[in-house]
Order: sequence, then C-alpha cells, then structure tokens
Amino acid sequence: MATETFWLPLQRDVITATGADARTYLHSQLSQDIASMRVGETRQSLLLQPTGKLDGIIRVTCVEGETFILDVDSGCGDAVLARLNRFKIRVKVELSLGRELWTAVRNVASPISGSIPAWRCDGTAVDLRSESHDAELLQGSLEDYEEARIIAAWPTMNVDVTESSIPAETGITEIAVSFTKGCYPGQELVERMDSRGSIAPRQLRYVVVSNSSVVGQEIEHEGRLGIVTSIRGAHALVAFKRA
Repeated sequence: MATETFWLPLQRDVITATGADARTYLHSQLSQDIASMRVGETRQSLLLQPTGKLDGIIRVTCVEGETFILDVDSGCGDAVLARLNRFKIRVKVELSLGRELWTAVRNVASPISGSIPAWRCDGTAVDLRSESHDAELLQGSLEDYEEARIIAAWPTMNVDVTESSIPAETGITEIAVSFTKGCYPGQELVERMDSRGSIAPRQLRYVVVSNSSVVGQEIEHEGRLGIVTSIRGAHALVAFKRA
C-alpha cells in the first residue's frame, strides 16, 4: 500500500471545548494561533509545559465560533485534558473528553468531502469523523497506516516523543507552532531556540534502514548516530543525536 489510497478505522481521543472563552483560552494555551481560526478550519498544535517540554500533539478544528474539537492519539486524551484543566482559572470554558471511532484515509489522490486534514495537512492524509468511507477504496491495515505515518515523519506521542521532549525535537514545529501569536506556556524556549537557530539535543527524522533494524536500536546514518523509535520494513523514524 506504499502509494495506493487506503482507509482503516482509527480510534481517537476527542476533547470538546465550548463556552464564551473557549477560543481565547485555547489560544492562550496552545502553540498554534487559535484566535484567527475560521469555522471548519483545522490546525495542528502542541501543548507544552511552562518549561517548554511536550504535553501533547493536538489537532484543533473549529466547529462553531466558540466550539472546538481537539483530537489526539488514542490513550493521550486524559493527560491533555488534565493539563488544560490545570490552567483553567476564571474562564468560561467547558472541556469534555470522549473516545470516537473515525476513518483514516491515507495516500489521498483527490479531495474527500467532509474530511479533516491530518498529519502535515498537505492533502495526502485526511480523517473522517465517522465510520463511513468510499466503498471503492481499499481497506488497509495498521501496518499500512504506520508505514505511511513514518514516511510522513509524523511523530506519535509516547512512542517517538515523550513528556521529556522539546518542540524542536519533533520535526513538526513548522506546522504546529505560530511564531507570531501571543504568549503561551513554553513559548520562551520555542522562541529562543528559533531565534538563535539552536539545534535540539535530539532530532526526529525519517530514514530508510536495514530490514533487520528494530525499535531501540542505535544506527548510524550520514555520519550521525540515532535511536530507532518507529519502524515498518525499511522505513524508520530515528531520533538522531546532536552532532
């Protein structure tokens, strides 16, 4: 399924944010510009600790003017909800967590009505907030999904990155961070590293490796050492050490 369009069921943890202050509160907490989002728009974002360490990778969709859905990988919702509630002081916003079965479509060749952009939001990966799919599409497997994710260099929380990671390690700051918005927890580290052109201690990258490689193995690529964090066949995400 390396290039064919395929679908599969996808479990997501979904936080719904509603209330008069939902937009301003999320804007104050997330690395992405939420204040300017239009109804129907989706943006990727990071949720950080005040120290700049990673609390979550979040996709935000504006459903109505003051209603947003924040979806994360299955099993990550409780931690994200707890972090958002921790900073929710004297604001009118309600946060509720649910678990939903969506449909993931990958290697997308043409736009799919009603879909939500996924991963790098470049049109090749989308999700449907339902269990419906085009009957003409092939059903893929979790292995197909993981291969596509690795090739897209999209990290999974608690697999490729953890709460000890910093944004610059993820390889997705160009799509998940706004460098023109106001303050949010962890912004100081993000802005300082960007302005100074600093290199993170680890850098997650997609590379082709030996078929015998396994997660946790140290490999050398182009003169740099790294640890394999995800792998399917010869496709791998590797956390390379700073040279």
